[in-house]
Amino acid sequence: MPNAEKNKPDSRNTRRDFFARTSDGLLGAALTQLMCGDFFGGTGALGAEHGADQSALPPVYNLKPKRTHHPAPATSVIQLFMNGGPSQMDLFDPKPELNRLDGKPFPGNIEEIGNQGAADIGVMMGGRYKFDQHGQSGMWMADVLLHTSQLADDICLINSMWTDHPNHDNALYKIHSGRLFMGYPTLGAWTVYGLGSENQNLPAYVVLNDPLGPPKNGTRNWTAGFLPPTFQGTRFRPTGSPILNLKPQYEQPSEVTETARGLLNRLDAIHLKDRPHYGELDARIESYSLAARMQLSAGEALDLSRESPHTHAMYGVDEKWTDSFGRRCLLARRLVERGVRFVQIFLEEQPWDSHADLAQNHRGACQRTDKPVAGLLRDLKQRGLLDSTLVIWGGEFGRTPTTQKSADGYSGRDHNMQAFTSWIAGGGVQGGTSYGTTDDFGHSVVENPVSVHDFHATILNQLGLHHQKLFFSRSGLDERLTGVEPPRVVTEILC
Repeated sequence: MPNAEKNKPDSRNTRRDFFARTSDGLLGAALTQLMCGDFFGGTGALGAEHGADQSALPPVYNLKPKRTHHPAPATSVIQLFMNGGPSQMDLFDPKPELNRLDGKPFPGNIEEIGNQGAADIGVMMGGRYKFDQHGQSGMWMADVLLHTSQLADDICLINSMWTDHPNHDNALYKIHSGRLFMGYPTLGAWTVYGLGSENQNLPAYVVLNDPLGPPKNGTRNWTAGFLPPTFQGTRFRPTGSPILNLKPQYEQPSEVTETARGLLNRLDAIHLKDRPHYGELDARIESYSLAARMQLSAGEALDLSRESPHTHAMYGVDEKWTDSFGRRCLLARRLVERGVRFVQIFLEEQPWDSHADLAQNHRGACQRTDKPVAGLLRDLKQRGLLDSTLVIWGGEFGRTPTTQKSADGYSGRDHNMQAFTSWIAGGGVQGGTSYGTTDDFGHSVVENPVSVHDFHATILNQLGLHHQKLFFSRSGLDERLTGVEPPRVVTEILC
């Protein structure tokens, strides 16, 4: 036989060859399946993209707009949170009898005051400021609210608010999340969970902090709690650019950018499919995706230099006392104007917590906030936005009618959970209304009480959300912002 014939491969397959090649095939199939799972999330994810049964996929929590439970007059909220507990009888709820007893002992059981021992409770303290009636409604406000009082007919005062705890931490948890303890979703988180956002290029829930520092309880004031982290508040920087790194490091053609983002979105969806219970991953993906989208539009939304000098002056921008709060109020208007659902504005730790020298303390807090708040209401009204925006003003509780012992004697008031005042404007709420009544000293509610849960249910109602239908199933329970006991929507203050 020629050498060529000797070197020719044997075309016959032995049993050994057959099984060797079969094992190669099985290993290859197994390897393909593993790689498919690692890199593509399994063929099911790819199939779902092309019309497979979507009901088998895990729920996706995003900020896309959602249907309301009923027609809604309001589409957004601006919460002006007054940390520390403003005094109702000094600002909104004048009490002639309290003024008459100024400097005299409390005419009743001192245990009713509640928060301190008898040795720490001083004497009755009348209102520290002059009151006048304002607007066609004749609403009472103190003279330290010079600008806000000019908009009395747009405001609904609720003088009969009450809460469950006299300590700041717990009362803050209550007013924000409806519970006395940490770990529960806040009103803002529930709102965006129920409604999503009208603008996918900006956060749905924005928090505007004070340059002087964060409020008491910090980030727990805007937490998503047990809701998916996608719904927690996004804190903007209080000084300088609200958001860093808005501009990309280098420019590239828009077609390239869109193609790259489309690929990333597809890979993210595939990766997420096999991790359905990892809420942090959902939030992280949404955060990076939102950051990319914000590069396109957020710069314009956050640029206050686009506003006229007249608008800046209306908010008190560039003025000594009002610049900081005024800038944040103006930014809040620009955000809701662009479809942001919920904006919170905080002051620092506890500026309204007037245990000493209440007269000077509250005057200073009003000096910082009064003009910007009035500017916000005027601006929203002239732009036709007040009808669709709920503006909420208030703190976590009120103050006692008696003085409290402090380092400088008896010149301030202690915490009072039995009565306090909040107000709402816009969003289908009756302006020029004063709702609820307290006793002769402003200490306890005696008519039309409004609990924190009632307050929350009313706000949700104006946003088109029914407090009973808005829930999140957790550990076999349907958790709600308004808790277990049925609250009451305060229909008397609604248009």
